[in-house]
Amino acid sequence: MKNNLKTLRLNAGLTQISLQMKTGIEQSLLSKFENGERIPPTDTLITLADFYGVSIDYILCRTENPEINR
Repeated sequence: MKNNLKTLRLNAGLTQISLQMKTGIEQSLLSKFENGERIPPTDTLITLADFYGVSIDYILCRTENPEINR
């Protein structure tokens, strides 16, 4: 699964560890989500979308507009 998670994290100036500390999502899972090895469950997608202020569709590359369906 291609997604925008790594780009969002890097643009926020965060490491995976610092994102883990802010969201409570394990660093190992964040790595797997960013590399497309696992698909984040719905509750994790909601957490990340709320944290970054974007839509879930943007995270999943279903739109280029981060504001759609928020």
